[in-house]
Amino acid sequence: MGKVYLTNPLIYVYKINVIKIKTMSAKKDMTLTSVKVKSDLFENFKIECVKRKFSFQKLADRSIYLYLTDEEFRKSINNQTNLEL
Repeated sequence: MGKVYLTNPLIYVYKINVIKIKTMSAKKDMTLTSVKVKSDLFENFKIECVKRKFSFQKLADRSIYLYLTDEEFRKSINNQTNLEL
């Protein structure tokens, strides 16, 4: 998408809202949630995400799937207590 230069800010806001609505309607099967994570872990995670072209969304979806379907993964996650790098 190219740069948009508009003189009327109300038109610009309206266009953003239309795009948001389309994006939200395309993801009807998604649930919005928020979590607090350790800052130092997340900072390191963000760096790795850029390097590996990965995202927190992918991590969350895949981790939830594995937690529900893989007993060994679930045990590993439940037993992991050391969160220091």
